[in-house]
Amino acid sequence: MDKHYTVAIDGPSGAGKSTIARAAAARFGFIYVDTGAMYRTVGLAAARAGLPLGSEERIIALLPGLDIRFGYAEDGRQRMYLNGEDVTGLIRTPEISMRASEVSAMPEVRAYLLDMQRRMAERQSVVMDGRDIGTVVLPQADLKIFLTASARRRAQRRYKELVEKGEDVSFERVLAELEERDKNDSSRAAAPLRRADDALLVDTSELTLEESIERVCALIEGRMGGDLID
Repeated sequence: MDKHYTVAIDGPSGAGKSTIARAAAARFGFIYVDTGAMYRTVGLAAARAGLPLGSEERIIALLPGLDIRFGYAEDGRQRMYLNGEDVTGLIRTPEISMRASEVSAMPEVRAYLLDMQRRMAERQSVVMDGRDIGTVVLPQADLKIFLTASARRRAQRRYKELVEKGEDVSFERVLAELEERDKNDSSRAAAPLRRADDALLVDTSELTLEESIERVCALIEGRMGGDLID
């Protein structure tokens, strides 16, 4: 390709953004960037520091001492590092999900991570997912997709994922936490979750994972056209 392309995928928690975005990036040889993992890593740092929810000033004070980086495993999966430690497997618990929602509402945290996210898109073609990619991080993205599904369907998927990982959770708890995070993400003052005016809507409620991936890949191929063909 003669130019870099940017694909922004936004949507609520549990809509399948990470899995679908990663598969689409692999299909077209783009870099996959999971911005939510960055906020989860900050949330993990706050938890390890013993800071209770609502400790905004103390969380912000942690930022200068954090070394947050990401890399990629041989299978193309993004790995998150906190002060040199691979924390990829530690940031996917319900507790850290709630902390990620909290820290992502802080303008100082968003500013701390924004430059890192934009630099990734400046250097290569990316599929980047999160809550505000098309509205704030990459407002000039070549393609914007808003990926969603019903709250119950998203909770069913997340519950299954957690159970398979050995987590002791109930479906009711997963659904309640997901609905709470939806509320927090959509109502926060800093970069709330919303569909960009020019974003294409993809509802995966009644789609299988494979169908969802194909739908998104078709949109990418349709927007990029012949540049994606060798």
